[in-house]
Amino acid sequence: MKRKFFISHIIIGVTVAFFILQNLSQTFLGFDLPLSLLAKINQFIMRGQFWRLITPILLHGSILHIGFNMYALFMIGPTLERKYGTWPFIELYLVGGLWGNTLSFLMSPNPSLGASTAIFGLIAAQGVYVYHNRHLLGSSARPILMNIVMVIAVNLMLGLSPGIDNWGHLGGLLGGLFFAWFAGPSFGIEEDFFGQNVVIKQKRQPVLILALAVMVAASAIAIRLAFG
Repeated sequence: MKRKFFISHIIIGVTVAFFILQNLSQTFLGFDLPLSLLAKINQFIMRGQFWRLITPILLHGSILHIGFNMYALFMIGPTLERKYGTWPFIELYLVGGLWGNTLSFLMSPNPSLGASTAIFGLIAAQGVYVYHNRHLLGSSARPILMNIVMVIAVNLMLGLSPGIDNWGHLGGLLGGLFFAWFAGPSFGIEEDFFGQNVVIKQKRQPVLILALAVMVAASAIAIRLAFG
């Protein structure tokens, strides 16, 4: 029986809750409290507030902003979660957000927020999954890959518009690509005892890849802090 509820839905619920909190704080306090505490703001990261390299994925600037990102998560999240498993999927989502905000911190002085860093990581992971398992997908693999590449290209082009953090998108894309390449699910075909072909999921070590991804991001941040 197929699952009807996924961690993706919980992430959507938590993100929507933060958006409501943002709007409530603006109404009753006169300023966006979650944004002031959690957004990617370089000067605060330079002072040691490193949680700002991951917490921006909980924040959004408008209904359109959160609507687009949560729709994308709703569409792609459960599919990837079935393939990865719940905990590796969470790790993938976080690595996309971490690498996206880290690259934005390194390359852009502007504040930023949004889950699009993590969403780009998921899109990259979907492409890696198709590529790694193209022998099982047959002739459908190539057009699926082309569609994913087109989606990425179009969104990166849209990211050239003013006010959009394309460095964050690119970092999320690289983070998802890195995690999925080394920790994503890969399937092979083997014969069972009766000579029938069966699909076998090859073992990966997502926790180790998560640790390595965090180390890479931390090293980049340390270099930036050391040399200003």
